[in-house]
Amino acid sequence: MKGAYVHIPFCEHICYYCDFNKVFIQKQPVDDYLNALEKEITNQPRSCEIETIFIGGGTPTALNTEQFEKLMVMIKDHLYHNGITEYTVEANPENLDNAKLRLMKNYGVTRLSLGVQTFQNDLLTEIGRPHTNRDVIHVMQEARHYGFDNISIDLMFGLPNQTEDMLRASINEALRLDPEHISIYSLQIEPKTIFYNRMKKGKLVLPGQDIEAQMYELIINELAANGLIHYEISNFAKKGHESRHNLHYWNNDEYFGFGAGAHGYINDKRVVNAGPIKSYIREVNKKGHARTATHEVTRTEKIEEEMFLGLRKLSGVSKRAFYTKYHQTIDDIYSRELADLKERGLLTEDEKRVALTKQGVFLGNTVFESFIK
Repeated sequence: MKGAYVHIPFCEHICYYCDFNKVFIQKQPVDDYLNALEKEITNQPRSCEIETIFIGGGTPTALNTEQFEKLMVMIKDHLYHNGITEYTVEANPENLDNAKLRLMKNYGVTRLSLGVQTFQNDLLTEIGRPHTNRDVIHVMQEARHYGFDNISIDLMFGLPNQTEDMLRASINEALRLDPEHISIYSLQIEPKTIFYNRMKKGKLVLPGQDIEAQMYELIINELAANGLIHYEISNFAKKGHESRHNLHYWNNDEYFGFGAGAHGYINDKRVVNAGPIKSYIREVNKKGHARTATHEVTRTEKIEEEMFLGLRKLSGVSKRAFYTKYHQTIDDIYSRELADLKERGLLTEDEKRVALTKQGVFLGNTVFESFIK
């Protein structure tokens, strides 16, 4: 089974750290984009192969109510079916109103992913987020009122001027709202972002690596103490509420990508769509798709991806699944790497799986690099 990712590249505000494919929504050809998106989806054969749907961005909820309903109808008509096990929409607290909540509920959305990042209002301003703590609380209450019982909150750590006490306070606020899932990521400074430009000018004060590691340990301990399962390096969930869509990525399964700049992995090929909005619309209207790059994934690349994606999961890489896919054992290919990483205390192995140790979780990138030849 496969997942389907649908990209909505419009935002009402641009966050200072964000390098995703996005544009200010004002004066953009949003309706033309939605028409092109529907054409791309209908031209791609898939239907009942899809198990999960994820609408991300950008900010899907930046669309006005009429545009948002058009999106919901499009997904219902061309992607949704009774076998869908999870249907997620990303939303920002400042533009998720009751009308959009009602539309999502009516059109089968089962999971909300809220971009919160932090519960300190001053820190939200510092990172370019327009919502407030109060907005988050209100949206959570309204979402529960409309019957949403699978809500994920996104948080960040390692933010400018953020302290461990501030992070602990954000975690406690999030837990008080009782979400089913929490994703929590360290800040990455990417080119072409406002933070990158500030860093180059020496105007960005960030916690050091040691403090970030302490923050990560705090996160793991606090969320575990409150009953959330640490199932992937950056993700925690109540039992049974792990993100099924994201597990497609970490299990190295195939998925469709629709929209400007979207990536897909189908029939052993990784494909990338045109990123600029007008280019995407033009390509879809001309060819029925907007693919600008296609890469045939080699067997070696598949095996490497199986390891470094699968090891992001705390359950690790299944030996049986690996052998079923590649007709070799992990040890056949990586005996030396396994021995080295186990000796260094970064990897553990039993008869069923290979997985990160607690120390390995903190040094994940070091482990992952070992499996790329």
